[in-house]
Amino acid sequence: MNPTRPTVRCLREDLGITKLPPARMPLDEIDHPLIRKASAQFAGDGSGERIASVDDNVLLKVKIQRWRGAVWPDNRGPWLVAAGRREDGSPDDFYAVLAERGRQARKAYNGSHTRTLTTDTYTDGLLPGPLDEARLRLEEAERLVVRMEVCVRSLVVQALLSGREQREDLSGCTLAVLVRADEGHETYVGIRIIGRLAIAEQAAILDAVPGCDRDSWYPDVMPHRDLEWGEVVWSNLMDPVAAATLLAEPSPE
Repeated sequence: MNPTRPTVRCLREDLGITKLPPARMPLDEIDHPLIRKASAQFAGDGSGERIASVDDNVLLKVKIQRWRGAVWPDNRGPWLVAAGRREDGSPDDFYAVLAERGRQARKAYNGSHTRTLTTDTYTDGLLPGPLDEARLRLEEAERLVVRMEVCVRSLVVQALLSGREQREDLSGCTLAVLVRADEGHETYVGIRIIGRLAIAEQAAILDAVPGCDRDSWYPDVMPHRDLEWGEVVWSNLMDPVAAATLLAEPSPE
């Protein structure tokens, strides 16, 4: 099962984490005791003690130290949808307060809708919404960029070592890299992108090539043949110091 992921609302309003981390860091990796506990607790079959006072959605209890939380077991993975602290000497129980909020939300809902709810509580407002879906898409896009950066760097190193074109299929395109050094002086880099990619996606690939000025990429041609369908060729010069650094890097095991 996927790690337990906090909703954006839960992070900001309940846990007090108002500034979200960069998209390269999934929200489930935020260092917080309740998030860690929820991920560990629901890593298996996702079973747990249900919050009996909430009857419209299945919400499960998670507890660590003074922290209390409510986890919604979505099909895609568990979500931490509400959280709070148990204060010493306080008569307020987090789960009782959560249920009361659900009852008040149900009352407000029934007051503004003709088709009324028959459940005792209404907690849909706690469940993942558009902000959470947008964050998921952003994180997935960043994961693709990271994989692409690793792939591009690997192809450049292989091309430097072999002197031959290196080629790999990426998501939605094929990437080919050729690197040639001219007697230890200029180092030519040719990038072939085969597939229909937007300019922004091509720019991300070119930006991932180490040692090349991002403003010095120019469209190129293949001197001995026509371009393939959907093929674009870019060329640049690589800084020789950067090329030497790449060659000196230890080979991945």
